[in-house]
Amino acid sequence: MNLPLPFTALAVTGELGDETDVLIYLNRSGINSIEVPPENAHVLMGGALRVKFLNRGAPTHITTTSSNAGMFTEFFHENMYVVDEKNLVIPLKRESPPGFFDIDIIAGYGVMKASIRVEVNVKPSRGEPEPQKEVPPQPVAHGRPHLLMVMMGIALILYSSWYYTNLEILNSVAFITLIVGVLYVWYRQK
Repeated sequence: MNLPLPFTALAVTGELGDETDVLIYLNRSGINSIEVPPENAHVLMGGALRVKFLNRGAPTHITTTSSNAGMFTEFFHENMYVVDEKNLVIPLKRESPPGFFDIDIIAGYGVMKASIRVEVNVKPSRGEPEPQKEVPPQPVAHGRPHLLMVMMGIALILYSSWYYTNLEILNSVAFITLIVGVLYVWYRQK
């Protein structure tokens, strides 16, 4: 019996790991230029992000840093000298929450800078449907204004009248109206 593929090739063909590849070109369109992909990188929790730098010009120094990745990975900063090609593997924590972080690439002693956003996603579980997002409950309008709002409106009218007429009794009545409205709502709570 002749198999079309060797046995080792059959053993290797399985589900790929949780690695995501990102390709970044250096010096392709100009000196110290950095070209990142236009879309965000998506990585699963517990996986790894493999950033591949391809240099198309003279050897260059780059700095790769991420200031907001602390809850997702131990990676913070890396200085690299890229001649032709260089790989940077950023492992993610298994217990990290879903979210995102940014990776900044700096070349030319800070003259050129580019960023790529990395979105950390939850690993889908097998056999279980994804949980649906619950819609927060919305308040229901009853069709008539709340008594406290009515009392505040009356107090505002009385206070405005006191301000223009200087009748002290209007200021006192406005204050008492507010207090009565607040006490009514306070003691009516269930």
